[in-house]
Amino acid sequence: MKPLLNFDTNNIIHDLDDISILYIFSTLDYLLREVRVIYLKDVEIPIPPFVSINAKEGDMTSVPRWISRILSEQGLVEIHDEDHLSYIKRALNRERISSNHVLSAIDPDFYVRVNDYLRNIDEKERESLVVSLNPFIVSRIQKIVKLSASSPLVPEIEEKLSLEEKSLYEIFYEKAFDFKKLVLELE
Repeated sequence: MKPLLNFDTNNIIHDLDDISILYIFSTLDYLLREVRVIYLKDVEIPIPPFVSINAKEGDMTSVPRWISRILSEQGLVEIHDEDHLSYIKRALNRERISSNHVLSAIDPDFYVRVNDYLRNIDEKERESLVVSLNPFIVSRIQKIVKLSASSPLVPEIEEKLSLEEKSLYEIFYEKAFDFKKLVLELE
């Protein structure tokens, strides 16, 4: 049987690092999650076996996020999603008020959500938010470096990290452990 897509998927991710691969899979997971929409017009879309939508104007249903975007671009639905800016600002504030050695909790897909929001706002808003995100990211990296230099990833810390940060923590821990082993000539 011939493959559905005529290319080697291993080559797509071959040159990517672990964090980039995690980010790609997190993005795919985010786009496949359901989001609520209200139909602005009658819609009938039969694409068996993948998509079958039959809705009347005013109906509210849930569809995968990627489908909601296509329908929204066509003026067929209004997406009812959480307020991304408030979500991001809450995370920034929690990190800002946390002490220097304590990580505030963020969702595993936090950076995917942030990038999704950044792609959908105008340039001026994007620049302003990126300026706010830089100290947030620097703070989290500093805390991850400090914590990973002293101990392996434990559940209490893991639950506060995004998927990408978990990988970063493990990389830092491994490198710090290797460094200590080398300079202290441990076996």
